[in-house]
Order: sequence, then structure tokens, then C-alpha cells
Amino acid sequence: MDEIAIGTVLLQLLVLFALAKAGGMLCERFGISSVIGEIAAGILVANTFLFGWLQMDLDMSLFEILAELGVIFLLFSVGLETPFSELRKVGRTAMLVAVLGVILPFFMGFTYILALGHGQIEALFIGAAMVATSVGITARVIKDLDLTRSIESRVIIGAAVIDDVLGMIVLAIVVGIAAGGASGILDIVLVSVTGVAFVVLVIFFGSIVIPKARVRANERRNGQADQDPVVCVKKRRFALSPLPLAIIVCLALSFAASYVGLAAIIGAFLAGMVFAEFRDRWPCHEDFHPINEFLVPFFFLFVGMSVIIASFVEVIVLAVVITVMAVFTKYIGCSLGSLKLGRGSANIIGVGMIPRGEVGIIVATIGLSMAVISPSMFSVVVFMSMATTIIAPFLLTWAFRRKYGECGPSGEPVERPGAIG
Repeated sequence: MDEIAIGTVLLQLLVLFALAKAGGMLCERFGISSVIGEIAAGILVANTFLFGWLQMDLDMSLFEILAELGVIFLLFSVGLETPFSELRKVGRTAMLVAVLGVILPFFMGFTYILALGHGQIEALFIGAAMVATSVGITARVIKDLDLTRSIESRVIIGAAVIDDVLGMIVLAIVVGIAAGGASGILDIVLVSVTGVAFVVLVIFFGSIVIPKARVRANERRNGQADQDPVVCVKKRRFALSPLPLAIIVCLALSFAASYVGLAAIIGAFLAGMVFAEFRDRWPCHEDFHPINEFLVPFFFLFVGMSVIIASFVEVIVLAVVITVMAVFTKYIGCSLGSLKLGRGSANIIGVGMIPRGEVGIIVATIGLSMAVISPSMFSVVVFMSMATTIIAPFLLTWAFRRKYGECGPSGEPVERPGAIG
């Protein structure tokens, strides 16, 4: 950032944030999720004179960091409303949704690209890019609709976490195959085992060990209070307030997730779920709202700024075919995995798992850096990732309203889905 004056940085922040908020407010006025307006603002900046006028071409690192922090804190806030005790109720369904939502898109994407005459490695990368779900998009729409506590929302978020783990395993396998050699196979096994162990370990400590330890500590404290004589002077306790403690937990588990090769947002979501078990003692959900109001729009701005319209012209037909395939394979796989909840819920879950977002682009970027996919196929993946990201909020809002209609005065859906196994 040493090449850019602080005045230029402040102007960039001012214009981008104002455009994102204006786009979001405009969409909300017409009953559309503000996500669309924020992404549209990013597309506008990237494809007009604004990009050069704001000198965005000099250095994008600041906005990459802001975008990453935005999605991390967004997923932490979603996790705060999804304690482990509630997620366990949809655990088996979420697992089935995630597995079917990985197998079908990967198989169809790999087979189709191979049938077009492309190489096996390139086909593997395209298949891997079609696997993972960008939970940030769906999470924002769910929060905007105030339906975080519905069964469908918990299944979607739980399946997306499992989906990301499976997606990282698939990516590790593909990268290992592309790299070749025995060391690649060893790395595949190591990354797979480490990723699964990390998630299981956090869930185990967050849902079993820490709550039990808290109960025992409360029992000892209450027993000690009954035995001690009554005193008039209270001891002053020094402790962190909930917000800084929550930020520490969020950043710690986000770092741990990225350290073991997973997406940082997985750690952030798990951290929120851990903290949700203590929301009666350390409530911090409202404290995070101002932070998210500032940071989260930069994530969706950055998503929109990745869309360069001119680069899609040469491969538009193939890009559209791949996008349609990505939408229907994910929708069919995830809907089949949740059919026991009923057609309405299966429809919501299938749609909620559609967006690929930044995850698909990351996979394509790795393939491009390894020189195993062509620039044209990279553009196809970017188009697919962005198109699924843009259409998903429309489809998800429609699917929720089709089943629940308008929410009541309390913000809760009129129809109450029951618990499942």
C-alpha cells in the first residue's frame, strides 16, 4: 500500500462503501436481498471508468483483506445463532445433503469437460470448482429474511460446513493428482485426515467437553457459596467483555482452520457455534452488528469486482452450459438428500446450496497457477461461480416465501418446521 496515498485509500473506501449501501438499499426497496445490490455495485466499479479513477488497479490487497474479514465475521455471526445442540438435530440430514451435493456436480462436471476433449486434469479441476458451496451468500440472505432458526436454514448451514470440508478434500486430491508423485498421495491423506480431525475436534470440545466443564464449575461455585459465610464486600473480578473475547475466539479458530488447510470461514463458523453455547453468559450478537454493517459489504463488493464482462464473450455458450449444469446438479443432489423434510423444505435446501461464489474461483485460480487449466476455462469457472452467486439470492428468497409466505410481527415464519433426526 506504500504506492497509494492515504487520501486515495479513503476515497476508495468512501465510494465503494457508499455504492454498496446505495445498491443494497435500492434492492431492499423492491423486496430483493441487499446482497444483489452490493454485488452489482462491485460489477459496476470493475467494468466502468470508476476502476481506473479510483486507482483500484494499483493495489487490491486492502480490499481482499476487508472482504476476507467480512465473510469471516458474517459466518461467525451465523454460528452464534446455531449452537451445536441445535445443529445435532439436523446432523444426519446435513451430512446426506452435503455428500450428494458433492458427488453429483463433481461427476457431471468432470464427465462433460472430458467429453468435450479437454485433458483429464483440467476436467478434474472444473469438477472440483463445481463442488463447494459459498455459504456466505446463502447465510446473508437467510439473515436478511430473519429465518436463521428454521430447520432448512440449519440444514443448509450445517451441510455447507460439511460441504466445504469435502470440497477441500476433493481439491487436495485433484492438486495431488496434478502434482503427481508419491508425495502428492501422502499430502492428500494428510490434508484429508487433518481437515476432518479439526472439525470433529472442535465439535467435540464445543458441544461436549466445554459445556460439561461449565456445569461442573457452576456446581462447585454454588456449593462453595452455600458453605462460605455471608460477607458484605464483594471481590472484584477482572474479565474480558463478551465482544473482545468473541473476536479472539473467532480469529483463533479461523487461523487454526486456515493453518490445517481448510477455509478460514469454517473456523469462524465453528467458533460462533462454540460461543453460542455461552450466549446466556456472554451475549454479543448485537455487538457484532455494527462490525458486520461495515465489513460484510466489502466481501460482496469484491465478489462483484471479480466479474470482468469482456472476458466472457469468447466462451459465453460453454459458460452458460456449465452454469446450468452447476445449478441443477447441486439442486438435485441436495434436494434428494433432504426429501424426508418434505418437498417445500427440499426445494429451499436445494436452492440454498447453489452458490459457488469465491470458493469456485479459488479452485480455478489454483488450477491456473499450476498451468493445468487454460485461461478460457478459467473464465468459464469465474462466470459459473458469479452467475450462481447472483441468481441464488433470488431463488432462495422465492423458495422461502413460497413455503412460509410473509413472516409474522415477531419475525418468525408462520409455519413452524418440526425437529428431525
